[in-house]
Amino acid sequence: MDQLGRSLLSAPVIEKNGYEYFVHPISDGVPMLEPRLLREIVIGIIRKADLEVDKIVTPAAMGIHLSTAVSLMTDIPLVVVRKRQYGLDGEIALSQVTGYSAEDMYINDVDAGDRVLLLDDVLSTGGTLRGITGALEEIDAEIVDVVAVIGKVGGENRLDGTDYEAKTLVDVDVDDGAVVIVNENGSG
Repeated sequence: MDQLGRSLLSAPVIEKNGYEYFVHPISDGVPMLEPRLLREIVIGIIRKADLEVDKIVTPAAMGIHLSTAVSLMTDIPLVVVRKRQYGLDGEIALSQVTGYSAEDMYINDVDAGDRVLLLDDVLSTGGTLRGITGALEEIDAEIVDVVAVIGKVGGENRLDGTDYEAKTLVDVDVDDGAVVIVNENGSG
């Protein structure tokens, strides 16, 4: 089993508003993120993703470290979808509804015709990625690929209601307060 799998099996699980949530360095920044785990994940993303794109798009905050590392390794520019509005020209607002929160997010620097890779840490209910795909479609950007490091299965699923299917590096579930690996190779 790889480092990502081992780290997930030891991840603590907490409950947030009736939602079982695993705490992991990739999705939460705790415990600390070891460089070798990040390196393994970035290599996995580079191998799995279609990188024939103009930009990487990622939501704040937990997609930033992954996407920054991928950007550094591929020389593909990075756009962060933020939770703060700046009112700059071309800023697009979108709504994000997840299993445990709802909030507005904002995107800049993506133009019509841009080919983008949408990259995130965890795909669970799909609320964040559905909101971002909708905003990218509104801009008339071309979503070439969608990749999440960890796919959480069960409950509402993912990108239902969109034209996109996300690739993952590993798929997990939470059963009786513990993370269970469902697919070591992820999807896609």
